[in-house]
Amino acid sequence: MLSSLSINNVVLIEKLVITFHEGLCVLTGETGAGKSVLLDALGLALGVRAESGLVRKRADCASVTASFQIHDGHPSYKILEEADIIIEDDMLLLRRVVYNNGKSRAFINDQPVTVGLLKDVGSTLVEIHGQFETQGLLNPATHRAMLDEYAGFDSDIKARWQAWKEAQDQVRHMAEESVRSKVEELYLRDSLRDLENLDPQDDEEEALSTLRDMLRNKEDVIQALAEADVLLNSDSDPVRKAWAVLDKIAGKGGERLSAAVDALSRASDEIREASVLVQDISAEFQDGEYNLEEIEERLFALRGQARKHGCAVSDLPRIQADLTEKLETIDKADENSEARKEELASLKADYIEEAQRISAIRSKIADKLNKLVQKELAPLKLEKAKFITQVTPLEESEWGLEGIDKVRFLVATNPGQEPGPIHKIASGGEMSRFMLALKVVIAREGSTHSFIFDEVDTGIGGSTADAVGERLARLAKAKQVLVVTHAPQIAARASYHWIVQKGGQDENITTITPLETRFERCEEIARMLAGAEITNEARAAADKLLETGT
Repeated sequence: MLSSLSINNVVLIEKLVITFHEGLCVLTGETGAGKSVLLDALGLALGVRAESGLVRKRADCASVTASFQIHDGHPSYKILEEADIIIEDDMLLLRRVVYNNGKSRAFINDQPVTVGLLKDVGSTLVEIHGQFETQGLLNPATHRAMLDEYAGFDSDIKARWQAWKEAQDQVRHMAEESVRSKVEELYLRDSLRDLENLDPQDDEEEALSTLRDMLRNKEDVIQALAEADVLLNSDSDPVRKAWAVLDKIAGKGGERLSAAVDALSRASDEIREASVLVQDISAEFQDGEYNLEEIEERLFALRGQARKHGCAVSDLPRIQADLTEKLETIDKADENSEARKEELASLKADYIEEAQRISAIRSKIADKLNKLVQKELAPLKLEKAKFITQVTPLEESEWGLEGIDKVRFLVATNPGQEPGPIHKIASGGEMSRFMLALKVVIAREGSTHSFIFDEVDTGIGGSTADAVGERLARLAKAKQVLVVTHAPQIAARASYHWIVQKGGQDENITTITPLETRFERCEEIARMLAGAEITNEARAAADKLLETGT
């Protein structure tokens, strides 16, 4: 609910703090006293467009802070969570500063935000009916959600919609991929055939490059191998000779000598192993099938394929595997596509089934809502008016998370008149009364807790004003209701009452005073009944209204 409103340098208001409460809160005062300025100020805090004309004369800027107490799970939590703004102790502070050059700044819980975010949050906190631009229920975009809240049904329609749309996206993606794949298929098959014929092996390039370098120097390599073989098998091998000499006395020279003998023995073994390798390599070079021209051709072919596929030669085995997988996917694409299409049709049928169930509920609840709202209209001097909750099917292209229906609240104010949107058909006062009738019926539904009615008493009086007051009081049992009124019948039913007055030098300051005693309230209601000169008869009538209102 709206807990308090702090206003500084807004038109005729120099500095003002108002603390609000649950229930029916009424502001009264003479015309021109500044009641509309209060609503303008609150509108600033809620994100309404700022104008430099709202800044008090000789002030650099105007500021308004609205404090709200909200409950867990309130829609504003999600909006602010996405903006990384933390709510502490369920308190929310909306602040707006407007400068005399027309620029403004917005804050939520003292963190700078865009005016757009301020407006989004404000729309979840307060509904204003009257002279402000259309909000809440007057916005056709909210009608379906409000009807659904009133109906109170549970549904997984959103999950079904998302499942259907995800499957639809997948089928579309598969079709696009299939078209692209068919175009590429010939190229892929040719590329795979080339790689299969080449049969690239892991680390093949390095091995071939080494062998090619050796073959290019074949004669030098063979000669060097022969010389090495001679040296390794020479009778003058010092290692073998030293080992033979020391091995005879190994047991007589202690551990260190034994270690030297062992080292010579290992060296002798390594020399013999090296000799065998040198002989094998020499034999391969002299008698092997290696051909330098074939090796260079192989390297050329491997590197050509690597250039074609834009990869390293070592990646060719992976490219071959990828091509094989892609072609297998193409071969199975039609089969997979048909299976996915069947699943898509099933998901669409599931969505339609639930959407039609919801549509039937909406139509049934709409009839109930129409009858209940219609009963409220006659006492509000709208006996000739008609209220209609219109539920119509949407084109399939317009279906969505909420189903297949379009919901609009329509009214006709005169017999024979074609029903139309509330905000286009009804006058300001009628609009507020239509909304009052609707909100009384669905008072306990919806997340918005604070409602402001301005001009709700326009053009009415007597029993009609009393009927408006009775309904406002009834709505205030479930929601916080703030009313700006000239009707004493409405003021008499208030739980809290403030009077708006002009004062100061040249009456250029607006003040708001809470009327806390029955006497104070009686005097103000008597003024509303009688005018500037309060009579005893007016006081008696005011006292009677207060007695009836409470």
